[in-house]
Amino acid sequence: MVAVFLALKEMRRAKVRFGLLTAAVGLLVFLVLFQQSLQNGLLTAFVGGIKNQSAPVLVYSVDGRRNLQGGVIIPELEAQIRAVEGIGRAGRFSQATFTADAGGKQTDAAVIGFEQVGLGSPATLVKGRLPQAPGEAVANESDADQGFAIGDVVTLDPAGFPITVVGLARDILINVSPTLYVQYDTYEAAVKSRFPDVTTVLPNALAVEPAAGVSPATLVERINAVSDDVDALTRADAAAKAPGVAQVRQSFSIIFLLYALVVPFVTGLFFLILTFQKANALTLLRAIGAPASRLVQAMLIQVSAVLLGGLAIGIAVYAPISVQRLGGISLRFETGAVLFWSVLLFVFGIISSLFSARRVLAIDPVAATTGAGVGR
Repeated sequence: MVAVFLALKEMRRAKVRFGLLTAAVGLLVFLVLFQQSLQNGLLTAFVGGIKNQSAPVLVYSVDGRRNLQGGVIIPELEAQIRAVEGIGRAGRFSQATFTADAGGKQTDAAVIGFEQVGLGSPATLVKGRLPQAPGEAVANESDADQGFAIGDVVTLDPAGFPITVVGLARDILINVSPTLYVQYDTYEAAVKSRFPDVTTVLPNALAVEPAAGVSPATLVERINAVSDDVDALTRADAAAKAPGVAQVRQSFSIIFLLYALVVPFVTGLFFLILTFQKANALTLLRAIGAPASRLVQAMLIQVSAVLLGGLAIGIAVYAPISVQRLGGISLRFETGAVLFWSVLLFVFGIISSLFSARRVLAIDPVAATTGAGVGR
């Protein structure tokens, strides 16, 4: 109780000083949480359609460089892949980008065609149903207010090819564009409406399901052994190794590292300076019998109060902003990130304050008779 009294008494006497530190910590907490949501939202907008499709294995051509729209599977190669031992089902999986009229506005939209349910169809359906007839599609949930709600008709230019939205799924965007999942026949018809002279639409990739008793990783090895022109990946690897994903993660990792260092640095430096400033008062308290451990406890209480206050401020500011939409990127409140960063920053902040605690423990009560302070 004495330690609590000492800590709160000093904080009340220096409200502005401790208030500014708490606000600074809160701003840093908000920034790191916002950056976390921005990273996850950006990656989801780029490769959510790969991560949240239903096929356990995707097979690209090497020329596509793991970009779904970048390559094609020629018939001979497709036949080789389908003949691999351990394949349960396989279906064509393709993407094309169109200029589309949706909600009275023109926008770029990605159209993804899948051949069978479970082989590239959306795995995160939240409303409506999967396409069952020509001209039907599933759209991304966050684009519903942009002209992609259930019942809306999206028209693909230049031929005015109509697609009706019959379902909504979560996080199925490709390349930060509104995305429509359609049956493969609809996809072929859409491509041919844009290029009337095309007679055959080659698939960009194959969506594959392993046979019973065969793991996706094992099937990937078998398919890749078929030809040097094949690049098979599990669903998770296809999303994680898509072009640009590693670079985005690396860039944000540097930012997160800097934030993880700045918060404890600011907190530790503040209390270290404070310890120097009140050196004489601490020495006098030790001289009249105050245990060093009690003074350290008071300081740790102040550190904890500042960190907890900063975390509360940062999370309170982050919560309403985390559910907004930035252009084509939908942000989301990241509960796991909040817990992770709260614990990490609190622990780092406490550790950084131990330098000040060490100086408090080093106080010699006899120094009160000479006028010396901490570290003098």
